[in-house]
Amino acid sequence: MIWRVEKLSEDRFRTSGNDKKKSGRLGWRLQAARELAFVGRDEELAVFSVALYGGSCSVLYVHGPGGIGKSALLRRFAQKAAAAGRSVARIDGRMLDPSPAAFEAEAELVLHDEHAVLLIDAFERIQVLGGWLRERFLPRVPVGALVVIAGRIPPDLQWRADPGWEGALEVMVLRDLVPGDANDLMDSCGVAAGLREPLLAFAGGHPLALLLGAAVGVKNGGAGRRWTPHQDVVATLLDQLVGEVPSAAHRQALEICAHAYMTTEDLLRAALPEDAGTLFRWLRRLPFVESNSLGLFPHEVVRQALEADLRWRDPQGYAAMHERIHAHLAETVRTAADTDVPAAVGALSYLHCDNGATTVGSPNRHKEGEIQEDGLRPEDVGTLLRVAAAAEGDASAAGAGFWAERQPEAFRIYRRTETGEPVALSAWLRLREPNEEEMAADPIVAGMWAHTRATAPLRAGEHVVVSRLWVLPAYRDRSPVMDLIQWRTIGNCLRARRMAWSYIAMRSPTPDQVEYLRRYDMYDIAERPQLADGAYSLFAHDWRAVPAQAWLERLNRLMTSGPAADVRATTAGLAVLSHEEFAEAVRKALRQLPRLDALATSPLTRCRLVVDQGGQDSAAALRDLLHQAINQMREDPRSVKFHRALSATFMRGVPTQELAAERLGLPFTTYRRHLVTGVERVSADLWRRELYGTSTAANRPT
Repeated sequence: MIWRVEKLSEDRFRTSGNDKKKSGRLGWRLQAARELAFVGRDEELAVFSVALYGGSCSVLYVHGPGGIGKSALLRRFAQKAAAAGRSVARIDGRMLDPSPAAFEAEAELVLHDEHAVLLIDAFERIQVLGGWLRERFLPRVPVGALVVIAGRIPPDLQWRADPGWEGALEVMVLRDLVPGDANDLMDSCGVAAGLREPLLAFAGGHPLALLLGAAVGVKNGGAGRRWTPHQDVVATLLDQLVGEVPSAAHRQALEICAHAYMTTEDLLRAALPEDAGTLFRWLRRLPFVESNSLGLFPHEVVRQALEADLRWRDPQGYAAMHERIHAHLAETVRTAADTDVPAAVGALSYLHCDNGATTVGSPNRHKEGEIQEDGLRPEDVGTLLRVAAAAEGDASAAGAGFWAERQPEAFRIYRRTETGEPVALSAWLRLREPNEEEMAADPIVAGMWAHTRATAPLRAGEHVVVSRLWVLPAYRDRSPVMDLIQWRTIGNCLRARRMAWSYIAMRSPTPDQVEYLRRYDMYDIAERPQLADGAYSLFAHDWRAVPAQAWLERLNRLMTSGPAADVRATTAGLAVLSHEEFAEAVRKALRQLPRLDALATSPLTRCRLVVDQGGQDSAAALRDLLHQAINQMREDPRSVKFHRALSATFMRGVPTQELAAERLGLPFTTYRRHLVTGVERVSADLWRRELYGTSTAANRPT
């Protein structure tokens, strides 16, 4: 298939009225439309021009995902070559038998003409010829001729490993259009201003996605900012970009890769246990899947199309896949090494960033490694004071210095990776009891303790946390620094043990920030600590009332229920009782043990040890826990007497304690001593479960 391409004159496009309908050929009209729709690619055109006009490069290898504009670029190369007086031959891999003989028959011109240009499109379709092309065909091409290979798959390493190709081969990766060029493309399509934001949000700079979305959006002119890709657009994109996959398991692996921020073999195994290793190797070879140090990720348009297709085609399957990925990533947050926590939370947050319900940073919003998080070293104290003063003033900096002396391990410092410039600080201050010196030095901590003591004081072994941050003005709002700080804070909350309250201190928060924190059950309290630099707001969360797991499950539900859901509707608060209140509630519940209707009114039914039972009525769950606590005393010979007193009094329906003592054959004073001790042991056992949970790990306070 050899084309002799002549230079296109602008006069050929300047037909008007009826002449346009009558003169010329359809091919010219198609070429004119394509010419008008071509935008950008200045760098690639410059490289081609250098090669065309005497550069040392003999072979250009252009690769990129489907729909990225490789064919359009080759058409522009053909025009430039023709304008330079060069003969042009073009091979379309979709139309060619993948054999050396068929290829050579189509490319014969370039073997005999030192001024010829050979353009090979869709090379992925004839990739089997790669070795033959490199070793047998191209060495026969005369110096001066130029060969351009375009395909979805990058050249294999043998091209680069062969020193003979050094200087003779130029590899170009074709990526999305830059924003200015994407806007130019929408100009050429007549896209209205109101439609551009949602179209760019879906398609980014991917030319095919932009053109398909523009065609549908312009036709449906009333959509405006409410535009979403029609299923026909999604289906066409998937056909063009992904095509057929080998099996249903391969399709599921691709959907998992699209849903997760980064896909590792470990994540794939958690979400799709069957043959995860083989599927991971298949994913990494796909032309539209890239990789970095964190794992694999698809081209953004492929990701968007796969997500939209699965949510529309199989909502239940989508939800089940999401649950598996979410559970794996949540467990990763809990078990990750400390240095890996922000990245783990970022990956988890990514699952919630597409539903309009959260503004927690999406990891793909900034470059990998753009900001570095470090612990505080002794030599960093001077830097800490300078950054804190620049961020919030001298009084706030004095507070940072005060706490850096007492809890240096609580601080993180954030630097730009390129320059090492410190741009932010954060502190996670753990406090177990009020301290007069600390409260005098830091009004924020004093305000926190005032609220804690007035609302729900700490119980034995519990602590509170005050989260502080100092961020230079240029890095506030939606920035990589704020993302990292949020991820670190969320990770601390999800990993904490025995944390009763957390408080976030913010100076002059915006209405959007207040609303955001309230949505996630962090409410501004009445206290407004005053520093010389200004007043601060404190946002509090009681983790005993809404524990970390319940809070995280609420975020997960938002993924499927959407932003209309509210934390208050999805995470009913647990009862937070003092030790004395808890013991009194146990004594009363024991007296009401035979009556489920009475047990239903007990505050214990809203305590964590009952709610964590799940799957049954709370009154029945409380009854079962009381029975269990009483009956386990039979296992220790030293406690059998306490079990007998409790069983006779509360489980057998004896009307009076005197009758219970008589049935046990005990003096009343002995019976009373056994009963009181038994009640105390039941209360202590349940209190321990309330504080530490039932697992072995949870029973070790930290």
